[in-house]
Amino acid sequence: MKILQVNSVYKYGSTGNIVSNIHKLLLSQGDQSFIAYGRDGDASNEELTYKIGNNIDIYLHGIGSRLFDKHGLYSTKATKIFIQYIEDLQPDIIHLHNIHGYYINYEILFEYLNKRNRPVIWTLHDCWSYTGHCAYYDFVSCQKWQDKCCQCPQLNQYPKSFFFDNSTKNFLLKKELFTSLSQLTLVTPSQWLKDEVQKSFFSSTPVEVINNGIDLDVFYERESNFRKKYMLENKFLILGVASVWEDRKGFKYFLELAKKIADDEYIILVGLNDKQLQNLPKNILGIKRTQNLDELAEIYSSVDVFVNPTLEDNFPTTNLESLACGIPVITFDSGGSSESIDENCGIVVQKASVEDMYEAILEVKNNTKLFYKDAAKEKAKCYNKNERFNDYISLYKMILKKYESNV
Repeated sequence: MKILQVNSVYKYGSTGNIVSNIHKLLLSQGDQSFIAYGRDGDASNEELTYKIGNNIDIYLHGIGSRLFDKHGLYSTKATKIFIQYIEDLQPDIIHLHNIHGYYINYEILFEYLNKRNRPVIWTLHDCWSYTGHCAYYDFVSCQKWQDKCCQCPQLNQYPKSFFFDNSTKNFLLKKELFTSLSQLTLVTPSQWLKDEVQKSFFSSTPVEVINNGIDLDVFYERESNFRKKYMLENKFLILGVASVWEDRKGFKYFLELAKKIADDEYIILVGLNDKQLQNLPKNILGIKRTQNLDELAEIYSSVDVFVNPTLEDNFPTTNLESLACGIPVITFDSGGSSESIDENCGIVVQKASVEDMYEAILEVKNNTKLFYKDAAKEKAKCYNKNERFNDYISLYKMILKKYESNV
């Protein structure tokens, strides 16, 4: 097989690492694998990676998006050059991931894919593909996408638009283009997102669920001097981790939680920016985002409970990483965050309830993390990256076999 994956980033963030892991698995099995990305990549093997456009293209795309709310409708020249790259490469399957991110023109891309009429897999890591603007909508309880987006309540959210609301035209164009492919198969990392997708204009498009996977050779219970380093040996440690602590990730709930916890309880937050690090309560230790996964695994292993107060999420890998390190997870019942948690390895609480969240923390504190450790580690085995990403290999083979039998 010859597979081309397309994503906004490569070897960076959750989606970039998913792309990288699928790529490595394909190569290890003797298949041909190629990566096309927009930014934040690693082109150390230029024969197998392709960067779409350049930083100037991304900058201009970002400006146009912010001014006119036409995200994904710039980068015209870069996309046309990329299409020529596809023509030269002639992959058996094109596997799309995030095609938003200021680097590609989806109108030009999908018009080409429609004419090419070969198998396309599209993994939806968020909801952008079937809305007129936003990547998530649960936060504002908006359901307009089920009919037709208009008067978007989230123009100030990614992808930001400062002046114009083009959500209706965006929605109608996406609907026309994205449902035009007869060889399209969608993948969602959670059952929640699959259920949402089937309420959208994708209702007639095949959808498969393939959960995200993590590297169990990196995320496992390990010795750490984290507590000693920060003089927290006698504290009950509550951990939160996010790539970016935006509103929907629940940063404010940790600030509220800090007002409730006892003197022997302490909060650790990983992934804060400079502004968020300022004026933190005395019982919160803030740490900037780290790309050092060993360091992150050591932090997980050092704490007593992991808390994920996300208000909308697909299938967060932070939950899985915590479980793999033997740490129980408390999460709001929102999006797909609760799908990896059962009563043996954590607690799911009412969305946006700090009171319920703290009660769950006290329950874990009373039980101690040892009560959950074995079940947490066992649960994490379900999300071994090699097994989950092999699901993609199986899907490639199935779709390719079906296509070839119909040609």
